[in-house]
Amino acid sequence: MTHTPHRLEVEHADIGYGDKIVLHDLSFQVPHGARVAVVGPNGAGKSTLFKALVGILPLKAGQILIHGESLGTHKDCVAYVPQREDVDWRFPVTVHDVVMMGRFGQMGWLSRASKNDKKIVEKSLEQMGIAHLASHSIGELSGGQQQRAFLARALAQEPHILLMDEPFTGVDVTTQEATLNLLNHLRDQKVTAIISTHDLNLAASRFDLILLVNHRMIAYGAPQQVFTKENLAAAFGNSLLVMDNGMMLVDECCPPGEEHHHVEVK
Repeated sequence: MTHTPHRLEVEHADIGYGDKIVLHDLSFQVPHGARVAVVGPNGAGKSTLFKALVGILPLKAGQILIHGESLGTHKDCVAYVPQREDVDWRFPVTVHDVVMMGRFGQMGWLSRASKNDKKIVEKSLEQMGIAHLASHSIGELSGGQQQRAFLARALAQEPHILLMDEPFTGVDVTTQEATLNLLNHLRDQKVTAIISTHDLNLAASRFDLILLVNHRMIAYGAPQQVFTKENLAAAFGNSLLVMDNGMMLVDECCPPGEEHHHVEVK
């Protein structure tokens, strides 16, 4: 039997802020090149997990390993696209500059960009369909265009692991499709992608593995194994609505104009 290499391993991790533990005793392994959706209710710890995976938030206990080595050992291995509300869009920087930031880990903060760095940035801008916006200030862009700029920055970083926190929330259809196309491109390159989403249907149809959390790991595995009535009830509690036809709806007081998230459970 061939051993499947794990690009990422989280072992008995406690993650939190100050004295507060947000995620307790979290353990899971992500195979090389897999696409993982992190799902759970608001406040379940999804963003907290991402901040720990990128090294922003130190662990209270346990460890995170990449290729069997401690987090931080590999230079610029993990790219992170935060939620839009976590970014100060007033910062006076161009779209090209934002994407070039993805190269800083390779070239160093004080080094000048090489021809190769510039070529990778241009290619990333083109791939995300925003090359024509390169000289624009990031604050001038629409929400979807800003998202694509940050995706281009992640692409320019040439990561082994890509983390995206709620990339499908509040964006237009064009940006959602561009994001999904990027995920397909990264899958071809064997890049591991871990994405948090509230869209259970999207998670079930487009992802290899589901990590269902609510301050602890409820379940982890293939969508059909994770999205059971018992697991979803444990994660979402009273927010879970079961229809007569077996369809399950999650009602989390969606913002105006957003649909309730649903998944059909067999």
